[in-house]
Amino acid sequence: MSHWISFTHDGVVNFGQLQGDQIEVFTGSMFDHPQSTGRHMPLADVVIGLPCQPGKFIGLWNNYHAQAAKQGLAIPPEPLYFIKPASSYCAHGDAIVTPPGYDGRVAYEGELGLVIGKTCKNASLDEAQAAIFGVTCVNDVTALDVLNRDASFAQWTRAKGCDSFGVFGPVIATGLDLSTLAVRTLVNGRERQNHACTDMIFSPAQIVSMLSKDMTLQPGDLIACGTSLGVLPMRPATVIEVVIDGVGTLRNTFMPEDSAGK
Repeated sequence: MSHWISFTHDGVVNFGQLQGDQIEVFTGSMFDHPQSTGRHMPLADVVIGLPCQPGKFIGLWNNYHAQAAKQGLAIPPEPLYFIKPASSYCAHGDAIVTPPGYDGRVAYEGELGLVIGKTCKNASLDEAQAAIFGVTCVNDVTALDVLNRDASFAQWTRAKGCDSFGVFGPVIATGLDLSTLAVRTLVNGRERQNHACTDMIFSPAQIVSMLSKDMTLQPGDLIACGTSLGVLPMRPATVIEVVIDGVGTLRNTFMPEDSAGK
């Protein structure tokens, strides 16, 4: 098992493997035979960045049996998804903010994120499984009052694509058995979500295979596997942690625009 991390030190962006409180620095491409430089750097001396730069951040909706049952939703025959723009990406430790003038509800959603490691098109289940480089923690932030503001058009892109609403990191973990994982979300230290990935309607391999029939998936692309019970709006200054054992903890603070300086 490895934990890949990207970071900035003295204004230079690098990546490597996290080993306790040290980072072994690598060069080349994380997804194509990266080479160790032999250098190590203390984690305390760097600024953690996004673990990768996805060309696409795809998010699933209605992918957990428990959530579907609670909301009375039919089990979908294929993944239901939206895409977050690159301008929404938000790294571990960065503040989650709201668009200027928006004072509505903003919700957290703790999720498992799949990171693609090789080009994948019209993939079989085996090919899809092999295309998953690793996993990361995701907080799929949503402006709830925007989503259904217009009765004629559900605004998924707008509600989920605001700046800082695509939160993921801090690492990409490889070599894990994804069927053993569970996603927990802590709100100011209190557990609000805890869902086993075995409750997903579509498994990671099924998700990648079916999405690859619609669009070519590229190295670095990120797929958030959907959330389950326990989604709630955040209050200003709330600390949100998405925790996946074996992966790590993604921690951010919600600081809406109108709370700045208060």
